[in-house]
Amino acid sequence: MDILIYSPEEQCQRWVAGFAAALPEARVRAWTPGERGHADYLILWRPTADVLRHRQGLKAVFNLGAGVDAVLALLAQEPGLLPPEVPLVRLDDAGMGAQMVEYVTHATLRYFRRFDAYDRQQAQGVWQPLVPYPREQFAIGLLGLGTLGAQVATALARFGFPVRGWSRTAKTLPGVTCFAGAAGLGDFLAGTRVLVNLLPLTADTAGLLDRRVFDRLARGAYLINVARGEHLAEDDLLAALRSGQLAGATLDVCRTEPLPAGHPFWHTPGLTLTPHISALTLHEETIEQISRNIRAMERGEPLAGVVDRQRGY
Repeated sequence: MDILIYSPEEQCQRWVAGFAAALPEARVRAWTPGERGHADYLILWRPTADVLRHRQGLKAVFNLGAGVDAVLALLAQEPGLLPPEVPLVRLDDAGMGAQMVEYVTHATLRYFRRFDAYDRQQAQGVWQPLVPYPREQFAIGLLGLGTLGAQVATALARFGFPVRGWSRTAKTLPGVTCFAGAAGLGDFLAGTRVLVNLLPLTADTAGLLDRRVFDRLARGAYLINVARGEHLAEDDLLAALRSGQLAGATLDVCRTEPLPAGHPFWHTPGLTLTPHISALTLHEETIEQISRNIRAMERGEPLAGVVDRQRGY
């Protein structure tokens, strides 16, 4: 069994050593420019097209993350890079769910308990209790109810908030009011106080977080984007913050990463930035999940996390 790995140079040898230990029966190597040797399995993150070219006998491609938009973008430009019969497999969770729950819960509670406003008062030397938000009126809306979104929605529901979830197709979650499809989006957005984006990036969802969405939220709502920067219409967000339609936003992702020094997000009041750390790929959990999938495929068993290339996730 031959396994080829492509990831940023500083991480690649660690992945090679980890998979070699987990799959001692395999020959594991790092991709190098011009690599044309046989590989049964490719394990990669944000590859170049050359990594996928001329791969004969490939059984599966495993993505070192939940989002496969970078791979799908390559396939859109050059469809022959990966034959349709070769499965593209994403990480299902691999420790990211707990991290995402922590991040979104922290950001939500910060807004609910008005800690963002108290931070501003401290900077101004003001000691003044603020009127708390009524919990029953603090509706939280989750865009995306996949593996991560469902965990976040369930966790927030335990705090007694009215929690809503929206997905492309109908789903049911205990304690969560679920909406689906284009017909359900308007009702989902109406009155939402905190909008959390956990959608996969597809042609349908790119640019979804725009003025039309913000205007449907409750006045003074909050945005938390932990999916992809390409979901967000940046100028529309800045306008919504200036007008007060949005009272604040927490962004873990941006269209350009790292965020350029002169970008207005650095200095926009009410905007909190983190450097794409809401749910990091955990080394041991990732190796265990992908290794389990490889062994399943070798036994002729179904794989977990196979991507539907038409849907984009």
